[in-house]
Amino acid sequence: MNQPLAYVHPQAKIARNVVIEPFTTIHANVEIGSGTWIGSNVTIMEGARIGKNCRIFPGAVISAIPQDLKFEGEDSLAVIGDNTTIRECVTINRGTNALGETRIGKNVLIMATAHIAHDCIIGDNAIVVNGVALAGHVTIGNYAIIGGLAAVHQFIHIGDHAMVSGGALVRKDVPPYTKAAKEPLSYVGINSIGLRRRGFSTEKIREIQNIYRILYQKNYNNTQAMEKIEAEMEATSERDEILLFIRNSQRGIMKGYWGG
Repeated sequence: MNQPLAYVHPQAKIARNVVIEPFTTIHANVEIGSGTWIGSNVTIMEGARIGKNCRIFPGAVISAIPQDLKFEGEDSLAVIGDNTTIRECVTINRGTNALGETRIGKNVLIMATAHIAHDCIIGDNAIVVNGVALAGHVTIGNYAIIGGLAAVHQFIHIGDHAMVSGGALVRKDVPPYTKAAKEPLSYVGINSIGLRRRGFSTEKIREIQNIYRILYQKNYNNTQAMEKIEAEMEATSERDEILLFIRNSQRGIMKGYWGG
């Protein structure tokens, strides 16, 4: 904490055992939890709320004002959960009046040069790979993985345990447990390897596969598919999560892939 080559505003609230490396700047109205390490040349601006045991690597800029012409200087936050790692040159903007905050969950990994725009929500244990660009108001679920250089349109929702391929252009919502790839972005199966790693049983994975088989491989429209899923599939938390996701989708969900 006693780093003479860093600037820490006297009104910032920094836990005693935070490590701040040289040439870092921390503004007023910032709170940083115990055990966090902040590398050199990091800029943490007003409205940042950083949890415990985080790691923020050189060049990151946290809680800069939104790149949104509607922003009028309102008070807002960028909230980062415990045990999150933010790699080199990541930019995370704070929220606007729409939500009031940009929120990153616990145990998240955001790799180098990714950009998280205003009012985004990233769930726990998610991974955002190098160079990903999230527009404003994007929601990413728990354990989701967004591949390198993917670009995500504003107001997109990516579900829990979903996996988006590198370089993807994400214009439609990505339902939970799925893999998304190709151009235009399409369903290419469920994230079975990820689900096994997280303790899902073979029976549960088969159930999820059967749900998406009805949705994407039986030539039903979404309404027909959901009716059939409700009629024929046992009510489980996973089934109901998938159906609720589809019903709540504002931009519509990605299509199935039928190419060679």
